[in-house]
Amino acid sequence: MVTFGGDSHKRSHTLVAVDENGRQLAACTVAATSSGHMEALGWARQWPERRWALENCRHLSRVLERELLSAGEAVVQVSPKLMGSARRTGREQGKSDPIDALAVARAALREPHLPVAQLEGKSREVKLLVDHREDLVGERTRIQNRLLWHLHELEPGYQVVASGLLRTVILCEVRMRLENRTGVVAEIARELVERLSELTRSVKRLQRRIEALMEELAPALLRLPGCAGLSAAKLVAETADVRRFRSSAAFAMHNGTAPIPVWSGNHERHRLNRGGNRQLNVALHRIAITQMRLGGPASAYIARRLAMGNTKTEAIRALRRQISDEVYRRLRQDDSERSTAPIAAAA
Repeated sequence: MVTFGGDSHKRSHTLVAVDENGRQLAACTVAATSSGHMEALGWARQWPERRWALENCRHLSRVLERELLSAGEAVVQVSPKLMGSARRTGREQGKSDPIDALAVARAALREPHLPVAQLEGKSREVKLLVDHREDLVGERTRIQNRLLWHLHELEPGYQVVASGLLRTVILCEVRMRLENRTGVVAEIARELVERLSELTRSVKRLQRRIEALMEELAPALLRLPGCAGLSAAKLVAETADVRRFRSSAAFAMHNGTAPIPVWSGNHERHRLNRGGNRQLNVALHRIAITQMRLGGPASAYIARRLAMGNTKTEAIRALRRQISDEVYRRLRQDDSERSTAPIAAAA
């Protein structure tokens, strides 16, 4: 079995072939275009048994990964952290594209349970929509703050909170106050009001689209208490493909809810995991806090942990891990139902 390690850039991909012992066999560099990808595939076909290990730099490696998968090749994803440790322990000093590609290949040989690449489906669309909405919300927040300063300069006694500028009635009132104002400050403020209205409409439109998409993709996840459309979309988008996690424990380690074991002699302890996907972690935390406010099993679980001597923070961490396992189960359920839906429809 030959493993090809890939180091991807905007204009080129450098590939290194290694055998099962990590010994370098050959290397090549191709253009980061479809013709370059076909050239790399033709070069690799001299080894019948092969697989590809690509550094997980999504914007740089996505097209190469997709075209390899379409050609029927086996591809695994190597995180930059694993590649960096392999490069530091290598005998060859320095940093270059061939050294990085070799480090990727050797990291793939060392790690037996790397994520297997899959052709991107609806989860990719969800992530694009969620990220776009968050960008618009960030831009809207900046405009709100700028508008508040201009309003303070024009009318020092006029009080309006930032969240009020998201309401149509408040924006109409501000627009009316600015109608008879003259000067550059008032002109800029009027433009900001219009831009704020436009962004709010776009954000609401995106939210409705995301929620409708979640009704189709993740009905079981939406039935989880405390998990509304936007939280479900964040979980689906950041998980990408739940099948790449072999267990709920692997999913928990990925999202940072699994504590890290720290042993010293015969004393086993655990330490807070500050790694993992923080976007997934904050979505799980949001669900945990909502469930606590709703009462029911989550509140009873927190009370039981507090009675055991946990602090409130520790109890919430434990609840977050429980929710991670439930989210994993529901994501697998939704994936299974989507896979069997065409078969049922055909029957």
